[in-house]
Amino acid sequence: MDKSNSSVVSEFVLLGLCSSQKLQLFYFCFFSVLYTVIVLGNLLIILTVTSDTSLHSPMYFLLGNLSFVDICQASFATPKMIADFLVEHKTISFDARLAQIFFVHLFTDSEMVLLVSMAYDRYVAICKPPHYMTIMSCCVCVVLVLISWFVGFIHTTSQLAFTVNLPFCGPNKVDSFFL
Repeated sequence: MDKSNSSVVSEFVLLGLCSSQKLQLFYFCFFSVLYTVIVLGNLLIILTVTSDTSLHSPMYFLLGNLSFVDICQASFATPKMIADFLVEHKTISFDARLAQIFFVHLFTDSEMVLLVSMAYDRYVAICKPPHYMTIMSCCVCVVLVLISWFVGFIHTTSQLAFTVNLPFCGPNKVDSFFL
């Protein structure tokens, strides 16, 4: 069996949310503002956590990393979706779609493990307050963040390793704005 993807479909045509130009302009403005607020809000959290020395604790270190993951998660496909509101022929290549699948799984998996790490941090702070700084040292926090990225990468790679070689045959028109 050939190891490369022998897909018949080379690109997908996204039909979008609607066909009305006025409504698409509204969606463009709405999602642009929403995306800007998400990125700026998370950048503000990161900037605040890194610049204020009173926030240099495990909880805020993990919160800053969560904000970074949220920026990544919002930025891997949203700009293309927003730009597609301005064009009539919305397409995405098969390879770009695989990249989207990779990044959506990487960032969501990393975020889930990071949230578990944050829950562990709060557990230690509540249940073992005298030992908190010993248990949740700087090294432990860095390891927890690295584990979240590692688990996300391994989970994503294991899923894509099986699906990338499968043939995709069928209609390439998708009734969606985001594939």
